[in-house]
Amino acid sequence: MRRRTPSRRPAKVQPIGPVQTFHVEGLTHEAKGVARLQGKVTFIAGALPSETVSAQITKTGRHFDEAVLVNIIEPSAYRIDPSCQHFNECGGCSFQHLMDEQQLSSKTDWLKGQLRNVLSGQDLALLSDTSTKYRRRARIAVDNKKGSLSLGFRGKASKDIVSIKQCVVLTTSLQETFHSLKLALSGNDLASALGHIELLEDTKGVSVLFRLTSTVSEALESSWQVWAQQEEVSLYWQAPSMSKADVAPENMRYYDLDGLRLSYHPQDFIQVNAAMNQKMVAQAMDWLNLTDQDVVLDLFCGVGNFSLPLAKRAQSVIGVEVQETMVAAAKENAHQNGFDNVSFIAADLTQPVAHQFKKEGVTKVLLDPPRAGAFEFLDTIIKIKPTQILYVSCNASTLARDAEYLIAKGYRVLRVSLMDMFPQTSHVETMMLLQKKK
Repeated sequence: MRRRTPSRRPAKVQPIGPVQTFHVEGLTHEAKGVARLQGKVTFIAGALPSETVSAQITKTGRHFDEAVLVNIIEPSAYRIDPSCQHFNECGGCSFQHLMDEQQLSSKTDWLKGQLRNVLSGQDLALLSDTSTKYRRRARIAVDNKKGSLSLGFRGKASKDIVSIKQCVVLTTSLQETFHSLKLALSGNDLASALGHIELLEDTKGVSVLFRLTSTVSEALESSWQVWAQQEEVSLYWQAPSMSKADVAPENMRYYDLDGLRLSYHPQDFIQVNAAMNQKMVAQAMDWLNLTDQDVVLDLFCGVGNFSLPLAKRAQSVIGVEVQETMVAAAKENAHQNGFDNVSFIAADLTQPVAHQFKKEGVTKVLLDPPRAGAFEFLDTIIKIKPTQILYVSCNASTLARDAEYLIAKGYRVLRVSLMDMFPQTSHVETMMLLQKKK
């Protein structure tokens, strides 16, 4: 959730050369149309397959050019009007001009291409839900220079803030809170002290976190507490000196999952799509087909999103997470939900610790690593010799790399699923089940 702000904003892209006509043949996972001009590939942002468009080159390279869309001469039958009025400026959603079914088809084709070296004829299962009003968490950028308030998201290929009126992928409650927040901040002294705002909705309700860049008076803070009570939202403050907001145990957040309740700090990682998280966990439990003889190792376990549902079905579970605060939250969640067959360890998963888990007799492994994947820990997994490995990935390229390594070490791919966790965007999540060869 931490981002570094560059010292300067990049220069805006300037078109070079004349406007030219292109016939679009394909689509990248970033929703850029793929065309060829005199044999050279050109990527055109906003163009769709089968369209004839006019575009202007903005960047040339040895193998491909990039262009901006000028005009659509012959539109695709699948092109639609984006539901968001900020689509052309905001960098959040890149697929809103394409029908939902074709979005999924495009993502499926792209994922198959990424995994082409590890798939052996398996069909890609599809896990999806509603395509709008699904996002339960958002970081709102704030710019109050010269007293003019901009509240929204970063623009496309830019660090500029697009001041938005609504966001169609936010949950209804978060949209309502955002609207109220924008009105209350206009002309308010707090605006000049904000770095960003974090909106969150879970089973407990809606919360707003103010990340401060300078201290504010007690009177100002009290006035916003009154606003929060009126809006029926929880309010958190992160002071300039804090790396994380200071939250009392009784003020922690929680969400319900698989008949369980999981508590967490409002700045801890949770899946932003609640409905898809429910489906993802249910699919993981189904694929692993656990029995009371299974001992499961859950890597990158967070606050127990997979660990506790696993504990309902397996003999025992070992959760491993590098952040000690999240390990503490996971332990408390296990205690509150009445599990005594799950333990949690704070450990750096780039270091070898196989001997510790071999003693536990691990039969299956579930891992949900960050974008960099889990390559450093794969040898440890192999030494444990689990019969199955369930890999949940937010980066198909590192998944393909790690899966190739596991296949070379004696595993085969049984099932693969594309999980549309972020509709209207190019982002793809994947679940892969690997089985140890006999």
